[in-house]
Amino acid sequence: MKRSLLTLTLGGLGIGITEFVMMGLLPDIAKDLNISIPQAGHLISAYALGVVIGAPLLVLIAGSYPPKRILMVLMGMFTVFNALSAFAPGYHTMFIARLLAGLPHGAFFGVGSVVASRLADKGKEARAVSLMFAGLTVANILGVPLGTYIGHNFSWRYTFVIIVIVGLVTLLSLKFWMPNLPATKNRDLGKELNFFKLPESWLIILMIAIGTGGLFSWYSYIAPLLTEVSGFSAGSITYILVIAGAGMMVGNFIGGRLADRFSPARATFALLIAMSVTLLIVHFVSGNQVMALIMTFVAGAVAFAAASPIQMLMINTAKGSEMLAASVSQASFNIGNALGAFLGGLPLLAGYDYTSPVAVGSMMALTGAAFAWMLIARAKRVTRFAMS
Repeated sequence: MKRSLLTLTLGGLGIGITEFVMMGLLPDIAKDLNISIPQAGHLISAYALGVVIGAPLLVLIAGSYPPKRILMVLMGMFTVFNALSAFAPGYHTMFIARLLAGLPHGAFFGVGSVVASRLADKGKEARAVSLMFAGLTVANILGVPLGTYIGHNFSWRYTFVIIVIVGLVTLLSLKFWMPNLPATKNRDLGKELNFFKLPESWLIILMIAIGTGGLFSWYSYIAPLLTEVSGFSAGSITYILVIAGAGMMVGNFIGGRLADRFSPARATFALLIAMSVTLLIVHFVSGNQVMALIMTFVAGAVAFAAASPIQMLMINTAKGSEMLAASVSQASFNIGNALGAFLGGLPLLAGYDYTSPVAVGSMMALTGAAFAWMLIARAKRVTRFAMS
């Protein structure tokens, strides 16, 4: 692996831990801050809201600066705001800290995706982007289970201290290993914003926000699903999250290769269909512990396989505004995060069991696949029109 790409992997590791570890820490944070678990769940939404606000805004503000400088500033913000989370004295302070910590998330991945594609060998752009997202999968294999274990047995605040340390290491790696790529010359902000006038852009945004929301409808409630339905002990959740993370790592690299071999749009469509089917199976087999473990791995693999194809699809669609588009895709992922957690929680409020959010997630993934199919059909019509 190129050292320059490793810096992006490290950034993805820190971001992955701070985003996903909240699912495992909710009971501990709720107890410490003297709030309910649904209130603690709002901290997940706060982070997602920060991503949605910060992703396009920070890229638009900083897009004319050299990518290395942008990435370092974003990682500096990430480190400071996670430090605030570690020392938050109460719910409201924690909510604000989580909101601020989410601001650099989408912009980092947006800028990082474009940088990775520029540093990649020709024909291997999606695989280079998947190396950055590999940080998220490593977070789910090691960081999230470790952070959950520390938060459950010692203090959730120590978990955020670890996140701060990862942020500092990433800053140093960016300083010494990331090459000084040139800034965008003769930047036309108005032309970049034309990205939002493309019908394809909104189809992709809807596809991501709704389709990948299926992942979060499952993953947001994975702990109670495994304890209340599958019958695992609370102490075993840490180890089962490692299985989910291993699936995510495998799926991430498969997705990068699929996007390079086939078109990103077709790869995305197929993977969203696979996600819908997988979550439906999870819904029906979670009562069996062996099948629950197998499907935890499979669901993680299928869900994360879509990350690189989706990111390349967005970049390819937005010629001239790639950084903005890539950051918007990250904002859309986090809309999916909040939407999946919210919609998945509705049947729980109505009294259904913890398999119901997974069924909601299956429907969301299928809806996302429908938008992907519309995108493919539109591309065919445009091609036929151009050749006629």
